[in-house]
Amino acid sequence: MQDSDIEEVKRKLAELQSEHRDLDDVIGRITGEGPFDQLQVQRLKKRKLLLKDQIAQLESELLPDIIA
Repeated sequence: MQDSDIEEVKRKLAELQSEHRDLDDVIGRITGEGPFDQLQVQRLKKRKLLLKDQIAQLESELLPDIIA
């Protein structure tokens, strides 16, 4: 992987991590305010899980292959 590719992956990773944290905050606020829309929270949690998977994929791209 070239340096420019690595920088692009790191940039995307930071962007996804930021969105993941933001979703966590939003979910916490929504569920802490008494009655809430369960469907909306489920959608947000699903998006958060998708982001977690994408983050894990990008992190694995940044780690060098280790031959056991």
